[in-house]
Amino acid sequence: MSEQQQQQPNSASSYLDLGITLAIHSWPALSLAVQSNWGGPTSSDKRDWLCGAISEMINERPETDGEDLEDVLIQVMNDEFDVVVDDESAAPVAAQIMEVRALTARGEFGPIQEMWENWQSKSQQKVAASFKRGEDQDSDDDDEEEDEDEEDNVDMGDAPALVRAPREKVEPEVDEDGFTTVVSKKRR
Repeated sequence: MSEQQQQQPNSASSYLDLGITLAIHSWPALSLAVQSNWGGPTSSDKRDWLCGAISEMINERPETDGEDLEDVLIQVMNDEFDVVVDDESAAPVAAQIMEVRALTARGEFGPIQEMWENWQSKSQQKVAASFKRGEDQDSDDDDEEEDEDEEDNVDMGDAPALVRAPREKVEPEVDEDGFTTVVSKKRR
């Protein structure tokens, strides 16, 4: 998230933008696409663009509903990240965005503030876990967005060099008539 999105919001539109951003950043399918650079080297920028595009769509077209948002999310994943979302995970994200929209329209910012605090808490846990991994292992791994389940990986050190046993040379078989029997490489 950019610096602007990390600051404390102070208006309904700021809370709406924050809620949209948190919903989109919490979508596992999109997070995986961004972490894997399926949208190319600008994957993170594409996610940020999507947050802004959804905010703009909601503000400019008040008739936008959850199905419209779900269609946009699925289409962007397909067009920008070459991902076909068929696990129905876009629907809860769209529903969450619509809930954020309803909350901000009523001036209820507490649940969005709670989403933000949960996000910050999870982010701090990930950073702490990455520092812990850094202390436990002698690796210069600067990737802070690794999955938490990778904590269980064991440092195996360098792999030994691959050593092949020398092949025995197969002597050609010559039959009574002087013909050489050809043996395939698989049978040698």
